[in-house]
Amino acid sequence: MTTTTTHGGQAASPRTVPDAPGRRTPGGFAGAVASEWTKLWSVRAAYLCLLAGLAITGVFTFYYASIARINSHPVQPVGNAAAASAVISQFAVVILATVAVTSEYSTGSVRATLLWVPRRHRVHAAKALVTAVVAFLSGTAFALVGTAVAWGAFDGRASLDIGTTVQQILAVGAYQALVAVLTVGVAFATRHPAGALSILITLLWALPSVLLGLGGDTFTAVNDHLPHGAGDHFMHVGADAPYTSATAILIVVGWAAAAHLIGLFVLRRTDA
Repeated sequence: MTTTTTHGGQAASPRTVPDAPGRRTPGGFAGAVASEWTKLWSVRAAYLCLLAGLAITGVFTFYYASIARINSHPVQPVGNAAAASAVISQFAVVILATVAVTSEYSTGSVRATLLWVPRRHRVHAAKALVTAVVAFLSGTAFALVGTAVAWGAFDGRASLDIGTTVQQILAVGAYQALVAVLTVGVAFATRHPAGALSILITLLWALPSVLLGLGGDTFTAVNDHLPHGAGDHFMHVGADAPYTSATAILIVVGWAAAAHLIGLFVLRRTDA
């Protein structure tokens, strides 16, 4: 704190030096979240990803329900169509969250971000929170639209219980939110869109497809402990599962938490 003297010889009121210890830094975590929210919606990629996810969900659920009707599959909950569509629509969230992180590295603007918010764990958490909220809301919207489309296409080959349907719609949103957190962690770890997408496509689609294609109890058990394998058990109703829904979502949470910690470790240890 310093004191200035006026021309009349009287001491003026003391002023606080801006960088004085104890002065509260404006913004904090709320400011970091607001900044990430603004940055996310400042580019067209976010809107395009969500529109693509909505379109993919509509097409997939119509196809899923039509096949069930044509082949006279057993009656199933209508929400299963939206749950099944997450195997593809999740990549709209993956691309959105990947771009939210790696675009700053490709343009160099991550240096400005880390200057404005020097606490790197705060940057990481803010990106994860913003993308997770967007993924939950969009995933829920995808599932709602997909369920409506599937109901017409099923044409009597599906059951409609409001409680179960709402539960499945929210489950899809929760799964998509965890996929967003997982993606942010991988994107910070790789810092490159191609590297992040390669890992995520392998983990969320290619590896499960290979394991299920090979068949056998061992490969099926491995798939059941991968993010989408566990998420699929969490979102579906009426299918046989090796564990409860609570265990299924905890497995996905574990994958998301592991990716988050790895991404944070890399962010703290490497230069921008």
